[in-house]
Formats: sequence, structure tokens, C-alpha cells
Amino acid sequence: MDTAVVTHSKENFFTAAVTHPKEKHFTFDKIPDLTEKKGQAAVEKIKSETGNQNVEFLHLNLKNLKSVKECAENFLAKNLPLHILINNAGVTTKTFSLTDDGIQEEFGVNHVGHFLFTKLLLPKIKASQPARIVNVSSRNHIFFEGGIEFEKLSDPNALDATQRYSLSKLANILFTNELNKRYIEEQIYATSLHPGLVDTQMSRKNDLSGSETFLSSSISTEDGAITTLYCATSPEIEEKNYRGRYFDPFGIEGEKSSRAKDDDLAKKLWEFTENLITEKLSQE
Repeated sequence: MDTAVVTHSKENFFTAAVTHPKEKHFTFDKIPDLTEKKGQAAVEKIKSETGNQNVEFLHLNLKNLKSVKECAENFLAKNLPLHILINNAGVTTKTFSLTDDGIQEEFGVNHVGHFLFTKLLLPKIKASQPARIVNVSSRNHIFFEGGIEFEKLSDPNALDATQRYSLSKLANILFTNELNKRYIEEQIYATSLHPGLVDTQMSRKNDLSGSETFLSSSISTEDGAITTLYCATSPEIEEKNYRGRYFDPFGIEGEKSSRAKDDDLAKKLWEFTENLITEKLSQE
């Protein structure tokens, strides 16, 4: 049985995303309000509905790099293999805010936190290959145009709410691209995806919905999990050597923006993120 880790921020979507029988161990993040009590309740529900008793809750706060490091260490201490890592958790806010480490929140949670989590788990993923890394992005990445002004990422006046979220989703794809390049000799299949216009509390709360138009075209959380599960479990990923690919619903290869195909930008983002994490963790 494969071992999987799934980061999540909303209990209802978590339940939909992890009911595949191949998945064994899971982790949730606590953004914004998934308490340990709720996480444990979700675990018990999954056990009851699937009959799989090998499901665990691990505390992960993607707003805090120390917490990310601790969560990765806690998983590694279990001495389990890791065949599937799904970086699914995400956040978007109407107003500018910072993580505990002083990083602009969407960029910090959606990209930096997952970047660190993935890098810490990569030795275990490599040892468990063939393995997969699935980064849940968004079609919204196309709305970020122009270059990334790294020095202004935490400037409250640099980007509006849509640009902040779109940039973080672009970063998910660029991270996937660079992962693929750096581990091309390994059986590690890194993919990114747009899950669809999913009717979640985050979408409604933060006006990603576009009001009634959204309600008429949105999909359920169960359907929103289909493309993620395709990337995580479909034999086609390995059979067709899908590396660094971007998928739309439901498991159809999608078109990245020109920015999302920029190899130089992907490399620069990787190096910037590494340096940023080193700087922030050294301040602890």
C-alpha cells in the first residue's frame, strides 16, 4: 500500500481528496481554522467510510516555517516510505497580510511553505521511488503578467488581491517545472494542476467566486478532487512519462501561460526561495 501525505486547509475538501484506497498517511495544515480536533474528526470519518485505519493527523502550519520543518521531521521520524506528496493547501485574502515569518501570506503559504515541506521530504521521496509530487495550482496563474519583482513581494502596495493569489499559483507551476529538471534522472513525477472552479468556503469568502456566475459554473469538492487524484494515482503519469506537466479538469493536459514556461524564471524563483527560507529560519 502506498503512503501519501496531503496538505489541506478545509475539512470538507480534505475528505473528498483522500478517500482513494492507495493513500495511507496524511497531513493537514491549520489555515485558517482547521483545529486538531476537527482534523482528528476528519481522520475518523475517513477511517469509517473507507475501512482504512492507517490514517493520521499531523499538525502543519504553513504560515510558520518552523512548524513546516517540525511537521516534516515528525513524518520522517515515523520511518515510513513516501510515494505521493500532494501540496494541496492554499489561502487567499482580500487584504494584505504577512505570515509569522514576515512573508506576504499567499506567497508564503501557497509557495514558500510547500517548497520547504517538499525539500525536507525529498530524500524520503527519492528513496521511495517511483514517487509523485502533485502541486495544486490554479488557472488563475494566467492573470499574473510581467516579471516577478522579488524585492517587492512583501510590499503591501505592490500587488492587488488577485495578483497576489495569481502569483502564488504561478509559483506552484514554476516550482513543479524546476523540480522536474532537477530530478529528471529519478523516477519522481512532479505535476501541477488546476482543480476546477470548486465551490469551497475559501472561494466564497474571498470573492474568488464572481458571485452568481460562479455558482452556476462551479463544481463540487468531490469533482474538484478528480484531477488531483489523477495526477497522484493514474498509471498514465508513469506510463506516458508525464513530468512537469500541467493538467486541467478532469485529467486533461492544460496550457500554461508563457510565464509558467519560463525556465530561467523557475530557476530564479527556486534560488530566491531557498535564500529566503535560510534567512527566515536563521532569525528563529
